[in-house]
Amino acid sequence: MPIEIRELHIRVTVNQPEGAAAGGQSGTSADAGTGSSGDKDALVRQCAEEVLRILRDERER
Repeated sequence: MPIEIRELHIRVTVNQPEGAAAGGQSGTSADAGTGSSGDKDALVRQCAEEVLRILRDERER
């Protein structure tokens, strides 16, 4: 007999780096200028590969 979950609560706590908290800016605008475009491109490439792998695995099932 399957179990049905009607409600799921997820709580996440994220700690800001100490330098960002003292700056007085929000996390998104403070992080906007960090990292090189090569790092961002590599991250996007990794994410795309992972999504494609997951889709390929689901299609094989």
